[in-house]
Amino acid sequence: MRKALIVGIDYYANIGGLTGCVNDAHAVKAVLERNADGTLNFTAPQIHTGTGPDQPVSKKELKEAVRELFSDDSDIALFYFAGHGYIEDTGGFLCASDCTSGDDGLALSEVMTLANQSAAKNKVVILDSCHSGVAGNNTIATKIAEISSGTTILTASTANQYSLEVSGGGAGVFTSLLVDALNGAAANLVGDVTPGSVYAHIDQSLGPWAQRPVFKTNVKTFVSLRKTEPPISLIELQSLTTHFPTPDHNFLLDPSYEPERSPDQLADPSIPPPDEVNTVTFRKLQNFVRVNLVRPVDAPHMWHAAMGSKSCKLTVLGQHYWKLVDEGLI
Repeated sequence: MRKALIVGIDYYANIGGLTGCVNDAHAVKAVLERNADGTLNFTAPQIHTGTGPDQPVSKKELKEAVRELFSDDSDIALFYFAGHGYIEDTGGFLCASDCTSGDDGLALSEVMTLANQSAAKNKVVILDSCHSGVAGNNTIATKIAEISSGTTILTASTANQYSLEVSGGGAGVFTSLLVDALNGAAANLVGDVTPGSVYAHIDQSLGPWAQRPVFKTNVKTFVSLRKTEPPISLIELQSLTTHFPTPDHNFLLDPSYEPERSPDQLADPSIPPPDEVNTVTFRKLQNFVRVNLVRPVDAPHMWHAAMGSKSCKLTVLGQHYWKLVDEGLI
């Protein structure tokens, strides 16, 4: 069972309203609900949006929804929030539509208590709100995070920073990158998007002077947040150990692997013609090159490596996936 609670609040009765949080919530729901192949991912994710005075999200509603999310032993319980955040010397808060001062919002310490005490196997808290990086911190030793096993926190900014909107408004910078990551920008070669790869994508996409995302985790293995279309088929990936019997193996090439050649080369009797079996293998090797698993040796391109009777070998990433295949991990 995979549960998700998604909250986006634009409407605030007593403090300044926002414009992009509801859009962000719907974008996150849309990408999380199904995997890239159309199969269900998070079943019927709950969404609460504060769009106006006739549809607010109260603190009571927000707290009860968070409590319900973390109330059982689901495989994964994911909480996403986009809206105002507030911080003071007693900690951080998520602001609901009925907040008047900020410190009357849902305390992040309460959110983390519910998450830390949950029997869910994986708890993921994603916050696109100002000062959200304080989530999980010890109230006394503020530089120390206290999160239970299986818990991951990903926030848009540090405790001292604001969460920014994309130029022109209508969406948050952090959530836009989050959705890109879930759509495949952060996927590994088997199509899994994990919290760690999402953070890496967001971190690399923001400059050193921009808001800085915060990542805190206490897990033994990362859970997959979504399955995307892998850039290479699993069958091809598993054939790494067939073409490369050892991680440091040099795969020798010759012109028979390359089907493309110039008229002069076709007329040259010293150049062997393309071999049907070899050209099929060569296409697989070129697919490996495309995803940075293989590189030509002493040649600028695989065509030159084949026509020059050189070789190709596994990259560092290729050796990593070779070991995963060899050990039966993928």
